[in-house]
Amino acid sequence: MSAQTQVPRIPRRRAPIAITIGVVAVLVIAFFVFVGLYADVLWYDQLGFLNVLTTEWIARIVLFVIGFVAMALPVWGSIQIAYRTRPVYAKLNSQLDRYQEVFEPLRRLAMYGIPVVLGIFAGVSASSRWELSLTWLNRTPFGTDDPQFGLDVGFFVFELPFYRSIVGFASAVVLLSLLLVIATNYLYGSIRVSGREVVISKSARVQMAVTAGVYLLLQAISIWLDQYATVTETGSIITGAAYTDVHAVIPGRGILAAIAAVVAVLFFITAAIGRWRLPLIGTALLIVSSIIIGSLYPWVIQRFQVDPSAKTLEAPYIERSIDLTREAYDVSDIETIPFEAKTDAEPGALRSDAATTANIRLMDPLVISPAFQQLEQFRQYYQFPTALDVDRYQIDGATQDTVVAVRDLALEGLGDAQTWFNSHIFYTHGYGLVAAAGNQRSVDGQPVFLQSGIPSTGALGDFEPRVYFGENSPLYSIVGAPEATDPVELDYPAGGDSENEARTTFEGDGGPKLDNVFTKLVYALKFQSEQIFLSDAVNEESQIIYDRDPIERVKKVAPYLTLDSDTYPSVVDGRIVWIVDGYTLSDQYPYSNKVSMSEAIADSEGLPQSLPFDEVNYIRNSVKATVDAYDGSVTLYAWDKNDPILQTWQKIFPSTLTSMSEMSGDLLSHVRYPADLFKLQRAVLGRYHVTDPGSFYSREDAWTTPKEPTAGANTTQLQPPYYLTMQMPGQDVPTYSLYSTFIPEARGEQSRNVLRGYLAVDSNAGSTDGERAEGYGKLRLLTLPEDDNVPGPGQVQAKFNGDPTVSQSLNLLKQGQSEVINGNLLTVPVGGGLLYVQPVYVKSTGNTSYPLLQKVLVAFGDQIAFQDTLDLALDVLFGGDSGAAAGDNAVEPGAEPTTPPADGGTTPAAPSDEMQALLNQASVALKDKQAALAAGDWAAYGVADAKLAEIIAKLLQLAQAEQAQ
Repeated sequence: MSAQTQVPRIPRRRAPIAITIGVVAVLVIAFFVFVGLYADVLWYDQLGFLNVLTTEWIARIVLFVIGFVAMALPVWGSIQIAYRTRPVYAKLNSQLDRYQEVFEPLRRLAMYGIPVVLGIFAGVSASSRWELSLTWLNRTPFGTDDPQFGLDVGFFVFELPFYRSIVGFASAVVLLSLLLVIATNYLYGSIRVSGREVVISKSARVQMAVTAGVYLLLQAISIWLDQYATVTETGSIITGAAYTDVHAVIPGRGILAAIAAVVAVLFFITAAIGRWRLPLIGTALLIVSSIIIGSLYPWVIQRFQVDPSAKTLEAPYIERSIDLTREAYDVSDIETIPFEAKTDAEPGALRSDAATTANIRLMDPLVISPAFQQLEQFRQYYQFPTALDVDRYQIDGATQDTVVAVRDLALEGLGDAQTWFNSHIFYTHGYGLVAAAGNQRSVDGQPVFLQSGIPSTGALGDFEPRVYFGENSPLYSIVGAPEATDPVELDYPAGGDSENEARTTFEGDGGPKLDNVFTKLVYALKFQSEQIFLSDAVNEESQIIYDRDPIERVKKVAPYLTLDSDTYPSVVDGRIVWIVDGYTLSDQYPYSNKVSMSEAIADSEGLPQSLPFDEVNYIRNSVKATVDAYDGSVTLYAWDKNDPILQTWQKIFPSTLTSMSEMSGDLLSHVRYPADLFKLQRAVLGRYHVTDPGSFYSREDAWTTPKEPTAGANTTQLQPPYYLTMQMPGQDVPTYSLYSTFIPEARGEQSRNVLRGYLAVDSNAGSTDGERAEGYGKLRLLTLPEDDNVPGPGQVQAKFNGDPTVSQSLNLLKQGQSEVINGNLLTVPVGGGLLYVQPVYVKSTGNTSYPLLQKVLVAFGDQIAFQDTLDLALDVLFGGDSGAAAGDNAVEPGAEPTTPPADGGTTPAAPSDEMQALLNQASVALKDKQAALAAGDWAAYGVADAKLAEIIAKLLQLAQAEQAQ
């Protein structure tokens, strides 16, 4: 063979390589999907709610298959019929010939690919409606009929949305099939356009006419169902069918539905006889009828019959809206109490309200968090939330309102020590619950702690202090170890160096076990950390705990609930538990006014938040949930067993809910009326406290919630409701309550900040095992007369800010660039009127400073007082003796109260030169005192405090001498 002979080259086969790469890529993606799903199975199974996950998965899969088949099969069948009935020897124009040449190689792919793609989209859409489908299958009657059609409310909540979604889906299937039939028939010559003439083959005519007839029949059903939707549609005055809807829209939709059905029949006839004239005329008639009957006629009725006499004609329908709105928001049983509020602060006026006065909260949970942080944080890796919570405890036989927070982890405080081992193995949990008395303060204005310290000690007794599950817990922690091994988790700092740190090992069942290689690999991929797989700190007894936020945990095990925006910790039966309120909602309750939940619950304590279910017109606090702070176990208690929506979900998830009768008395004593529900109810009652249709139409007495008075004149934030232990008119004893106030609704730029209503709800659920207190949830509304100008929160705050005596004292407190912080402005019904109480805090400069309660502002009617303690302020306000003692009456004040002027005024004469000099000295002594406090120099603090007391004594002597003159 010649050396020049060349060996033929073998072409490289790239197709198998590409296929292999594609298969590998698909397998990798599938494995990652499997990892996520398997991790979910482990999480739900460990928590005992695996049936929630599997029920949802099964429902989604079944609906996906139904949606896929329901879309793909008709579309595929329509294309196949159009293709197989095409004229074989049709003479096409050159343009269609070119289209066919291009399309023919792709025909088989398109004829199967288009239905598959559309089917996938339809399946995904159908699977997303698993909740709608399951509630329809398990629907529960409400037992209440709507006033227009006489149908059970459950029809509108569960059935009508399902039927309309089915009709909408079917219409989409038929419409897409029709469009594809037309395209296929045109492409293959069954439809030919010759000049001004359109020639349609018989097979194409039959298929198109039948498909169009089915589509119109579906539209007839849709229009018919739209009649019932009028009772849930929002109109200009009310939600629901008003006069024009009842007398024009509803009958008109019935007529249009009949016309659409007749036109559908005409298309079926066309399929048989081959004449298009009748269905085309019918379609034109349907369009004209929809304009005349559906739009023009209702407009004429509204414009020329209703508008001139709207107040009279709309009255029956407004009455329907009032009754059903109040029922849907559970305010129909509200007790309305006319209240002639006194405005004169007479001596001894609070004698009959001594218990309420003693429980007025002075510690503002939005202000004192820095005090918790500075006094109770202890280490940089601990933290407290910026907004604390309120609760109450039985201490020495009496109910004590408290401000509470858990000491949670703050891993960012570790700085460069934030290694994987430290973040996930060593620092695993917070420690302790800190509680301060809500109505007390120390001599220096600090909180009075009832439970504090590390280890945790105080009046709340012994309880498990470790917080593995909290609002700010790490993303995940790996806990647990075999017996007889040395603990590796930091329990709490027990001394000044690391050698004295107490260690612990988690002993509960808080997360999936990492007891095999595969599970370790699953979670290493889930959290993208190879350390989970490689670390020797992970052993056969290790558990991985994650999804630790209490609200997130409840949301995952009860996806049908909308949860309250705030959860709070309580010591219950020797454990710290998080209490979470869950709501069942609907936007389909007939005649009930729709409210934006995100806007209604937004106030100065929380900005508007994005909610999956925002526009609502029915709400029930159907579930009380608890999350154990140690092991993360979740318990769902069926709180409102009469709620049909909850009963429906109980059928879907039968083993997930626990009866309210299983709640311990200790747990019930910490359950409260939820704030978000109360905010929605007050938003509704702003208008729907009026039960007379005529007054409602004229909006003669519409109310609104006051703006936050401490946020400035231009704020848009609403004042939040507050929890207080108080005695409302109509109650025999004080009880834990939630309240809010109302002022007149603004008319343009005009807004009168005077009180018109005071709303409170009994939030005490009792303390007997399995028995809810009889009065729990009772709403009481105090209505003030129109001619009674009791100042609202905005007026009172303006008066506080503008009073010369108050301003002078505040300027003194601001010496040395100290910051004066106004706390929450509380409104308390005592003494036959409404008492305003506002704590005033002073925060000195420096990174380690925190607000100290220094003064208390009070107002009753047009009179105000400003003293070191609430007890003194009340005595000054009520002529020297209020008749009751406040909770801070044991505090030693820095100065004695001065006697108010006989005329009730508060404006003093200008100070003399000698008095002004003493005031300047007091300012310097106060700055020295605050600086010593911030620096922790108690010796200097004592010297400054003694100096200040000496100056105050001289001021009192000088004031008495000047008064004698």
